[in-house]
Amino acid sequence: MNILQKSLLANSIFSSASGILLIIFNRYIADLFGVSSTTAFWVTGIVLLFFAITIIIEIVKQRRLAIIWIIIQDILWVLASIILVITNPFSITKPGNYMISIIAFIVLCMAILQARALSQIKNARTNTIH
Repeated sequence: MNILQKSLLANSIFSSASGILLIIFNRYIADLFGVSSTTAFWVTGIVLLFFAITIIIEIVKQRRLAIIWIIIQDILWVLASIILVITNPFSITKPGNYMISIIAFIVLCMAILQARALSQIKNARTNTIH
């Protein structure tokens, strides 16, 4: 397994675990965030599970454009998290904002690792990634 596949696997595991936790503990997380509705948490959990499946597919296929799209989605997650924490439109609690920030940092690290690994593979063998 190459570095790109390992970084994608880490992203898939983190996304799956996050998705499952959001679905199972949606009420607890809503309380921690200081919001009444749980919908955003279980919907986000389902989307994260779908995202994890698409990552698993790319661990095998390693299509350059699809991996770039995964990286872009990770970066969009980070940007949305920053906006959410800065503007706090839903009056999320401090612990909720800390959680959002920590998760955004982890996602940013994975995006950077994936981008670097993709770049290294492209530079080493342009035929491998299509």
